[in-house]
Formats: sequence, C-alpha cells, structure tokens
Amino acid sequence: MKTKFFASLIAAIMFVGITANAQQKIGYTNVDFILNSLPDAKDIETKLKTEKAQYDKLLQDKVADFQKKYEDYQKNAATMSPVIKADREKELQNQNNAIQEFQQNSEGALQQKQQQLLAPVLDKIDKTIKDVAKENGYTYVFNTDAGPGTTPILLVAPDADNISDLVFKKLGVTPPAKTAATTNTPATTPAATPKKN
Repeated sequence: MKTKFFASLIAAIMFVGITANAQQKIGYTNVDFILNSLPDAKDIETKLKTEKAQYDKLLQDKVADFQKKYEDYQKNAATMSPVIKADREKELQNQNNAIQEFQQNSEGALQQKQQQLLAPVLDKIDKTIKDVAKENGYTYVFNTDAGPGTTPILLVAPDADNISDLVFKKLGVTPPAKTAATTNTPATTPAATPKKN
C-alpha cells in the first residue's frame, strides 16, 4: 500500500515538474551583434583608432630614428675605435629594446582602453536583456555568440524566440535590417569582443 502511494506521489511530482518546465519560456540573442550595431560601438571604435594612430606615429618616429642611427653605425663602423663602436652598439641595442617595450605597452594600453570603454556599454546591454526577459516572460535567455573556432551553445531555435529586436527597441535603437539580424543567429557572429557575465 505504502509502495503504491510513494510511486503515485513520485509520479505526481514528476508530472508537476514537467508541466512547470513546459511553461518556461526560452529566448536567445547575440550580444556581439547588438553591441556592434549600437552607435556606442562606432564611438568606441573611433576613439580607439585615434589613440592607435597616435601610438603608431610615435612608433614610426622611433623606428625611423633607430634606422638612421643604425645606417650611420654601419657606414662608419670600420673607422670607429673599439670603445666608440661598443658604445654605439650598446646605444642601438638599448634603443631597439625601448622600441619593443613601447610597442608592447601601447598594445596593452589599447586593450585596457577598449575594456574600459566597453564595460559600461556591455553593462547596459546586460541590464536591457534582463529587463526584456522579465517584461516578456522569458525564464532563460541564451547568448548565441561564438568566438573563432568555437560552436554557439544554441544551434537551432525558432525566430520568434530571438529577443534581439526587443532589446534594440528598449535601448532606443532601430534594429538593423531583418536579413542581418536573422542571418546572424545563431550560426555567425561579428568580431569577438570582451564579454561580461
């Protein structure tokens, strides 16, 4: 008698669980696609390009100065005393090291600047996705972003559950052309960007 009761109870719990799960609404979007379609992304890209151009100009000046000194060294090395020759070689080596260090530092500074500029925009997108999910009854929202060499988590999904247009609307941005939005989900994605949980 007790065994039948417990079996019935377990079956009832499983049925309730399955019913509850059947009522959950699942949606998806592509954070990179949204980010790259926002005016903020174009502003960030412009700022980064400007800063990179400044670094590149300074690097070119440093390299040109190094090449000039190196050519002078090659031309006059045969007539230099050992002390002067060793001094010039040390100077050239130090200058070469300084160029490499500047190049590494400027690349690091650009990456840091990109993350700094992207953080508030990604926060805004994250909050908007959560707001859209709550307002439209979505229990789960998947991100279809896939970096190079990786597969998106969501491989097949109905277009009706793509909440990207709702996110754009809430952000006050006109969604890109429908073809771009649909072809971008879930198979392809724009260039990868830092992602925030």
